[in-house]
Amino acid sequence: MSTKPLSPRQITIIKAIVEEYTTTGEPVGSDTLDKKFNLGVSPATIRNEMVRLEDMGYLQQPHTSAGRIPTPLSLKLYVSELMTEDHLPVTEEVDVKERIWDNRNELSLLLRESTRLLSEKTGTIGVAVTSDGSVYSSGYANILSLPEFYDIDVTRAVLSMVESHRELTDLFTKITLLDSDPIHIIVGDDFGIDHLYSCGMAYVDFTAGDLTGTLGVIGPARLNYPFIYPMLRHMGGLIDEISATWS
Repeated sequence: MSTKPLSPRQITIIKAIVEEYTTTGEPVGSDTLDKKFNLGVSPATIRNEMVRLEDMGYLQQPHTSAGRIPTPLSLKLYVSELMTEDHLPVTEEVDVKERIWDNRNELSLLLRESTRLLSEKTGTIGVAVTSDGSVYSSGYANILSLPEFYDIDVTRAVLSMVESHRELTDLFTKITLLDSDPIHIIVGDDFGIDHLYSCGMAYVDFTAGDLTGTLGVIGPARLNYPFIYPMLRHMGGLIDEISATWS
């Protein structure tokens, strides 16, 4: 993997490939980039740049396709530097607040509704863990129609992890120590499990009374990060706000 700095053109290509891949789930070819993203260069030039980006570890080529897909390195670059977060509509914010607020008197109810909401809004598995050993999750059926989870070993590994408090907390602790951002991303080798290489997680930490916890989503690595990030920020803030009234 090269440590050579990326050129502005290469950064533009990475951004376009990540956005197209997260939308379609299909490998992205140079013709698609040329037609949809108006990069201002020929398909041949785009192909050459894609080869260079593959050599640098930002793209990979599935065996059955001439197109490329982003690697975890590209996804992390996109989230940290290239992504424009969606603006949550006021109606969305109000709907989330009302449903969470209705369960404000008990942490277990609050987190059950939060994971249910996350799974509904994002089409992923919503998950929460707290420092007292509790795990809450919702939305298992959401991942079954996604091609990344047609492999039973991948699905089994995800479900096993989601049900394990120790596995989740160990993973969150490891990633949080390496990442100072308020919202964290886990993709590819970060999981430490081969079957989860094609998966992704995003999560936010919260405080609820005497407990600390984590609220997040798990799905394919091509999560809809521009929507998930502001949703997690909004919901994590609501949990902090509600729990502050308990003291």
